Amino acid sequence: MVYVVRALDPSTWDAFAALVERNNGVFGGCWCVGFHGELSRTDADVNRATKLRRVRAGTSHAALVFDGDDCVGWCQFGSPAELPAIKSRAAYEKGRVGELPDWRIACCYVGKGHRRQGVATAALAGALELIAGLGGGTVEGYPEGADSVPAGFLYNGALSTYEKLGFEKERPIGKHRWVVRRVVEPAQVAHPFSASDP
Repeated sequence: MVYVVRALDPSTWDAFAALVERNNGVFGGCWCVGFHGELSRTDADVNRATKLRRVRAGTSHAALVFDGDDCVGWCQFGSPAELPAIKSRAAYEKGRVGELPDWRIACCYVGKGHRRQGVATAALAGALELIAGLGGGTVEGYPEGADSVPAGFLYNGALSTYEKLGFEKERPIGKHRWVVRRVVEPAQVAHPFSASDP
């Protein structure tokens, strides 16, 4: 399959929202706000409103994967301040050495009927491309082995997907979860002419 990846923003909100609504609000109505630390466990409408507010404010980032006009999956990313509520947080903090990363990969989600078709890989690759366009930097993810966790619960994505895209294991922070890292170089902006051109 050939997919198109677009950033989550007000222009792609409707396609993102349609995917969430087709999939029962995603994980019981979280609307992908859990890693922001603003999850209502009782009201999916509150989570939807929170997500929309963040998208409009530019404080919620994701690479959305499109199959034609339909959004079929995404990879959420953001700064540690934007995504403070990572899984296995206590173990992460206990073993952390050095600076926080510039970016975190958080929720990776593929809609029903589109799994095992390369959507997750396209989403993660798209997130890295968007990060490059935002200046690049050190990127961290927290995946688990796909053979250890049911596919529907791989919130952070599969370890093998990250490794395929150049991430390296740093340390374990759970029974099956790893901290993985890679550096993303800033995107090179093509200039149509230089100052030395006639």
